[in-house]
Amino acid sequence: MAKSTQHKLSNLNTEEFFSTQYLKNDLKRRSVRGGAITIAAQAIKFILRMGSTVVLARLLSPEDYGLIGMATVIIGFVQLFKDLGLSAATVQKAEINHQQVSTLFWINLAVSCVITLVVVALAPMVAWFYDEPLLRGITLALAITFVFGGLTVQHQALLQRQMRFTNLAKIEIVSMLVGVMTAIVSAWYGLGYWALVLMQIATTITNALGVWIACSWRPGLPRKDSAIQSMLAFGGNLTGFRLVNYFSRNLDNMLIGRYWGSQQLGLYAKAYQLVLLPIQQINSPVNKVALPVLSSLKSEPEKYRRYYYKAILLITTLGMPVVGFMFASAEKVILLTLGQQWIDAVPIFRFLMPAAFMGTFNVAGGWVFQSLGRTDRQFRMGLVLTAVDVTVFLIGIHWGAIGVAAAYGLSRPIIWIPRMIYCYQGTPLRFIELAKTLSRPMFASIGASALLIIIDRLDLVQTNNLLNLLLDCLLYGLFYIALWIILPNGKIILLDMWQTFKQIKK
Repeated sequence: MAKSTQHKLSNLNTEEFFSTQYLKNDLKRRSVRGGAITIAAQAIKFILRMGSTVVLARLLSPEDYGLIGMATVIIGFVQLFKDLGLSAATVQKAEINHQQVSTLFWINLAVSCVITLVVVALAPMVAWFYDEPLLRGITLALAITFVFGGLTVQHQALLQRQMRFTNLAKIEIVSMLVGVMTAIVSAWYGLGYWALVLMQIATTITNALGVWIACSWRPGLPRKDSAIQSMLAFGGNLTGFRLVNYFSRNLDNMLIGRYWGSQQLGLYAKAYQLVLLPIQQINSPVNKVALPVLSSLKSEPEKYRRYYYKAILLITTLGMPVVGFMFASAEKVILLTLGQQWIDAVPIFRFLMPAAFMGTFNVAGGWVFQSLGRTDRQFRMGLVLTAVDVTVFLIGIHWGAIGVAAAYGLSRPIIWIPRMIYCYQGTPLRFIELAKTLSRPMFASIGASALLIIIDRLDLVQTNNLLNLLLDCLLYGLFYIALWIILPNGKIILLDMWQTFKQIKK
């Protein structure tokens, strides 16, 4: 009787969460609807994040952010092992079952518990490395987030696999809101850097509760014969890439914190965060939709190509002008969002902009490697890129935070071409088609940025910073659209994207 009940439960789990064949019957509508939901959610999160940035930047000091930046480098590195790439493996695999996901769940949870103990043991070493005793308590407090994170890996993957973006969006918004409110209240009562620590803890716990409520699947016992070897290989290569990529992306923080102190690191970290913020609002929601869709189309090369290039055009048409505008109006953006005490971050902010511009389509390579199951190639590419980044940062650190920003920002465009050529080898995609796709938004964004800088230098209008920024935004938008239209077939392509946006609105 017990075995019969367990068998029925397993069938229910399989039918509800594991089969994705029915999604192909209306893939376009589901992907458009998923895009609409995730973009709307990302807009709300952007408002929350920007609001919290504006408030907390005035309640906390650069040193407070610098302390969290120091701890986050180590915490974030260890956290990469929590997932082991197994959530992406669950999303990407064509067919999975209850036993496989259950086994992966227990692997993720066990690894998360081990990581918690490792972080606790590393806390004194973190404080010693930076010569900052306060980091011991910060690191110990953040260790708790790993256990709750491990509990959610497979549940979130199942929700994404089933394209249940409404549930995921609600969870993310509520979690962020709880975290932001916790931070603001804590900072208001004078807790300083602890406000940022409590924000991460509150967000993680709320997210775990929300995911378990939204996903009714519950894991069974792990089994040795669950046939997860291919998923472990996929996840292992993806984790390897994430490790080397994380190291290269955070070595700059480690070097600045070590040799130039928390004040310089605070300026650099905040400028970097502000640079990435608008890109994340666009790339993150599209990535959540694009990866499961591309994974389902990997056996249909023509459909795969069409969807891929269209998704790249969408994110760059939205992302590139945002970066171009922020470069042209950098000082106004910094003063309005962070305040006068952060004015020294402006040159750092500007030097990081070339990297941000290339970052608007940084997901293009990851989509190919992961959707086609070639994370082994992604790992090898990551090793080469890390060696380049290490060299760049070691050169730039001699001039402090601004030297690192300049070295990193200017190196990104140089390595982009060989990187994408390698990525497309053995796939239905071609680099020349990518270049054609990117040429329109790239030309319009750079051109609009140049025109706005010229207009601003004429100093025709004198008003307060907010109105100046709004006027810059209006002018930039007009320049951008005008440059798009004068390009060959530019008007037709814009109208086609407008029809897509109308579908999203519906």
